[in-house]
Amino acid sequence: MSKVTVVGAGAVGASCAEYIAIKNFASEVVLVDIKEGFAEGKAMDLAQTASLNGFDTKITGTTGDYSRTANSDVAVITSGIPRKPGMTREELIGVNAGIVKGVVSNILQYSPKAIIIVVSNPMDTMAYLVHKVSGLPKNRIIGMGGALDSARFKYRLAEALSCPASDVDGMVIAAHSDTGMLPLVSKATYKGVPVTGFLGQEKIDYVVEETKVGGATLTKLLGTSAWYAPGAAVSTLVQSIICDQKKLIPCSLLLDGEYGQKDIALGVPAIIGANGAEKIVEISLTDAEKEKFATSAAAVREVNNDLKSVL
Repeated sequence: MSKVTVVGAGAVGASCAEYIAIKNFASEVVLVDIKEGFAEGKAMDLAQTASLNGFDTKITGTTGDYSRTANSDVAVITSGIPRKPGMTREELIGVNAGIVKGVVSNILQYSPKAIIIVVSNPMDTMAYLVHKVSGLPKNRIIGMGGALDSARFKYRLAEALSCPASDVDGMVIAAHSDTGMLPLVSKATYKGVPVTGFLGQEKIDYVVEETKVGGATLTKLLGTSAWYAPGAAVSTLVQSIICDQKKLIPCSLLLDGEYGQKDIALGVPAIIGANGAEKIVEISLTDAEKEKFATSAAAVREVNNDLKSVL
């Protein structure tokens, strides 16, 4: 028996629940939301697709009753608000930090052994907040960003190479932000062959820049944040945990000397299994990549400073 809680039944949270259910690896998914009837409605709608999509996962919803989430193996936090016109970054972080802090407390009250996946933005800072307020071992707190950013990188690589996405591999590390993410061109391959053997510098630069603004591009097109790819990225992490797949997935983790950084959550490759982030994998970076990683870390630390009022 395996149980997954998804807090926040909006587009991202509902997509998480949908992909988890369709993959049919979890016994139960519980959606939680503060809006009356919203999680219950989303859960019922999804549950009615079970016979059509061929899954047996039980899906339920609740308006803030965390006792329904008891004994969850994994808890996903998608809750928070988007930045509104006239709102400062500090105000956004203050509001979302308060929301995430309360959610973590409620989750751990009923599921003290849960592994927590953080989706709420600014994601690296919210993951860092969860470390500070929960006291959990660092392997049990995972920020989703790198999994999503890497999928967007591979999408752009496949587009540039005019090949199937399954033929390319690549990863994005560092911060989950337009300016802070670091697509690792040096490690990107097309069927095991470096992509630099197929793409010129101009095309590579295009792929990198389009990857970095992947979220902003979708927000401009949709008028809101994306949800399909974020939901799929979360479901991949959850499946690797529940099924102990030991997949190597970039995600935001608390660093303690790895990559030259301490006391910060940043995107790095890690083995994801039954114990969460079981091992951070330190890969060789070029001098330019090391410099960009350090710059990204410095920017995240500035944002983390805005947490002082809630810590």
